[in-house]
Amino acid sequence: MKQITMKKCASFIVFLSLISGVLAGCGTKSPSSSVPVPATGTVVQAVGAENEYADIIRQVGGDYVSVTAIISNPGTDPHSYEANTADASIIGKATLIVQNGLGYDDFMDKLESGSPNLDRVVINVAEALGYPDTTKNPHIWYKPDTMPRVAALIASSLESQLPDQKQYFEDRLAKFNASLKTWNDDLKQLQQVYANTGVAVTEPVSDYLLEAAHLDIKTPWAFQAAIMNGIDPSPQDVKTQQDLFTGKQVKVFVYNQQAVGSVTNALLKLAKENNIPVVGVYETMPPGYTYQTWMEDETRSLIKALKDGVSTETFS
Repeated sequence: MKQITMKKCASFIVFLSLISGVLAGCGTKSPSSSVPVPATGTVVQAVGAENEYADIIRQVGGDYVSVTAIISNPGTDPHSYEANTADASIIGKATLIVQNGLGYDDFMDKLESGSPNLDRVVINVAEALGYPDTTKNPHIWYKPDTMPRVAALIASSLESQLPDQKQYFEDRLAKFNASLKTWNDDLKQLQQVYANTGVAVTEPVSDYLLEAAHLDIKTPWAFQAAIMNGIDPSPQDVKTQQDLFTGKQVKVFVYNQQAVGSVTNALLKLAKENNIPVVGVYETMPPGYTYQTWMEDETRSLIKALKDGVSTETFS
């Protein structure tokens, strides 16, 4: 099994070019009219630990990948996910895996160790992008520059496994990068109009997006970390958070729909009582979305909350 980092990416590509891993018994998807139907055995079996990563594999790989997401239910808290035997079977067949790292999906390491595969490439996103192990916020897919870099690594891996389709993967990579323009334009609007506006959060799932928008996250980090790790925040931090609402120090409350409890529910009620609009966000991509449309919707919900005081607690 091979782990990709940015520093080792070049040597990894050279090494993979020597591998002719042919996968048997794989299904295919309906190809586009400009691409020949992939022959049986030319479809790369791939896994995204989280469905946002699986979505990027699918967008770059197109007809030449069969992708499974281990975590795809927005009702699941990924921090407490426990892998099962079905997951192990999926991992055992994969020759491309993308996982987050930073302790967010440690269950993947156990699955991979239990189902070794010499032809398997594992892209640990945090390691590949140079995040130190001490990084406090693991939700790095919310950072705007993350997925373009991940998509490039995915394209390189697929090109090494299916070199005859290099141009196909490069074209889809370019299309993916171009499709991020709408989200980046929305972020620029937030930067230009609402920079330094105070916001409160339950936990740091969307902090990277809020920081990219130049918004001021006023919730104490200790409070965010407690909610993220499923422990009770200190009474002092709870009081500080409550004061943000009663003192009208924030213009929006960003609420993680997948990490809820008595403390967060009480704050949700308090925000409503003080006419603070609420924006619901997710750790796991909701059904019916691509990564781009997911980020666009959450960013536009922030704009609606700040501009018109409109709450968007859940997505359809």
